Amino acid sequence: MKLSRRAVLSAGMAVTGLPVWAQTDDKWGALRGYPESRSSFERLPEFRVGNYSGGHEQSIRHNVIRAGTRVSAWNDTPVNDFRYRSGLVDRTPDAYLAQWPVTGLLIARDNRIVFERYRFARRPAMRLQSWSMAKSVTSLLLGICLDRGLIASFDDPASRYLPELTGTLHGETTLRHLSNMCSGADVVHARDNAVLYPGALLGRDPDIARTVAGWNQRSEPAGTRFNYNELCPLTLGMVMRRVTGSSLSAFAEPALWQPLGAEAPATWFTDARGAEFNSIGFAARLRDWARLGQLVAHRGRGPDGRTIVSESWIRECTSWREADAPVRHGRVRLAMGYKALFWHARPDGTRPAMHGHHGQRVLIDLPTRTVLVHTAVDQQGAWEPELLDMFDAATRL
Repeated sequence: MKLSRRAVLSAGMAVTGLPVWAQTDDKWGALRGYPESRSSFERLPEFRVGNYSGGHEQSIRHNVIRAGTRVSAWNDTPVNDFRYRSGLVDRTPDAYLAQWPVTGLLIARDNRIVFERYRFARRPAMRLQSWSMAKSVTSLLLGICLDRGLIASFDDPASRYLPELTGTLHGETTLRHLSNMCSGADVVHARDNAVLYPGALLGRDPDIARTVAGWNQRSEPAGTRFNYNELCPLTLGMVMRRVTGSSLSAFAEPALWQPLGAEAPATWFTDARGAEFNSIGFAARLRDWARLGQLVAHRGRGPDGRTIVSESWIRECTSWREADAPVRHGRVRLAMGYKALFWHARPDGTRPAMHGHHGQRVLIDLPTRTVLVHTAVDQQGAWEPELLDMFDAATRL
């Protein structure tokens, strides 16, 4: 009996363990080969798998960050019987992957990869989109600028480096308050991105500098309250482009990406002038995301032991002073803190994390130097508590 294409593909998905809903209603576009959209931020879920693994590079302006000739090696020795407890149930990472729309999952400690899987026909050579995990990449570059004396103080106002922002809200805000999302601007993430994104990234003539300079409505004094938004990191990006005299991508190549031993180029969305929209849009292979996590886990040291970003900057990102009071653990959310564009699951700063829209995560445990990278295409459902249970178990391997 000759099977239809749909039946063959459905059988193939059953073998690979995709959940029932993916086999029946084709929510993520499997029957169409995970198509890509050419319309920028296409909202339909059937385009997310393709768009989040390289498709956006066909429709959104971007810079390329080239890898070097020296690639840091991973020791591939997986733990085949890795299990963890979630609630009252013993679970495996493969069972987790079968339940949620995850494209990639990697767990590493030091230079050893203990678990690595790809789903939805994604492959290790694909660059996977990070969304707001790009903010934490921005933080690492900011630390390097401070280390090199290109920026004199974390508590300088942005206008010290951008005179054209003198007298504007973001120009008079310190780099610390910008990094902590405490600018005091009247901006609401869910409401105002509909204006901000066309003006700074997706419109006919997007211009980050124009958008930042023109956003001057204030809701409270700077340093008063955590208010997550895209304008704060965009201002930091402007500062770094000015002090380095280059794009963030060109600076990152010799300062971060190549010393890291990245195995492949990364990409970063830009406006019409080639300025990175550094709130989002950094894409890299899963193993290179793990290398970034390991850089933090090793307190700024690269795979050869040399310092890429100083340990003092990692300490800054994982501790709170009086000026950081609005973003202490428990102030941002009930069980969450924030500091210098990193999220924090513990009040002692030992669990920094990169977070991105639709389930992107790099989780880092400083005491054990364990890193978990998670890329996905949706964030609905109670996946995150189980992911944290999995990560806890990984730190005990």
